[in-house]
Amino acid sequence: MSSETSRRDFLKATVAGAAAGALPLAAGDAGASPEKLPLEKGIVFSMLPRQLSYPDRFKMLRDAGFQVTQVSTTPDPREAEAIKKAADAAGIRIDSVMNMAHWKYPLSSADPAVVKKSMEGMRTSLHNAHLWGSDAVLLVPAVVNAQTGYREAWLRSQRQIRKLIPLAEQLKVVIAIEEVWNKFLLSPLEMARYIDEFRSPWIKSWFDVGNVVFYGYPQDWIQTLGKRIAKLHLKDFKRSKDCYAWVDLGDGDIMWPAVRSALQAIGYSGSAICELKGGDEAYLRDLSQRVDRLLIQA
Repeated sequence: MSSETSRRDFLKATVAGAAAGALPLAAGDAGASPEKLPLEKGIVFSMLPRQLSYPDRFKMLRDAGFQVTQVSTTPDPREAEAIKKAADAAGIRIDSVMNMAHWKYPLSSADPAVVKKSMEGMRTSLHNAHLWGSDAVLLVPAVVNAQTGYREAWLRSQRQIRKLIPLAEQLKVVIAIEEVWNKFLLSPLEMARYIDEFRSPWIKSWFDVGNVVFYGYPQDWIQTLGKRIAKLHLKDFKRSKDCYAWVDLGDGDIMWPAVRSALQAIGYSGSAICELKGGDEAYLRDLSQRVDRLLIQA
């Protein structure tokens, strides 16, 4: 799709692609099963106490019952090597990288200098992933705001992401597009269409279970996105008269049995990484048990 594409053609393409490539599973296909889900439990590395050394943080992660983690972009080569060494020593796999440049420097910006910084951040993230043995980098692709309209965000971000695909393929690292509160990709059909337009196995979805609670249902997104989902974030959100906030897993509005059934229906067997508040080892052990109870061994 070029920048000259008319609004009418753009909308036609979006609707047609969604119908052809992102049809949801029938409701009857998402039946629950008592079988254990083959998920690797993880947490975002920033949830661990920052005052601890890297070796101590990875040890705490392991002792709390997690197997994998997601680490933020690390530009300093020496620090990146130290992280790798500590993870290897603890027997923890760095599952993925959380790109850190996309909010301050969105790919959808009209400013070439901003886009350049964003692209530099993504290249660093991809190289971090290769060093650490990770197979995915999380990317928030665009931000819609008063300066950047929806259509511009779509076209500009896709244009830049296409430039990253050769490096992703060379390093064997998936660019995983996340849906988040950026006023962009507000439905699973749009997300599916956005990903499909790249026509590349190196562009997939990073699905955050909690981020869609405002405008949808996680189980519906999972069924619609299907095999496009490369990775999962886990969190929970509560909306009531007395509470409107992120809460512990199982204490919010997410229907976890339906989420589990949807994951089972699409055959998901990757990582499930918690993105919540940080805490001590007791808190992390409780969180690990909640993931088991809600998803893995439910």
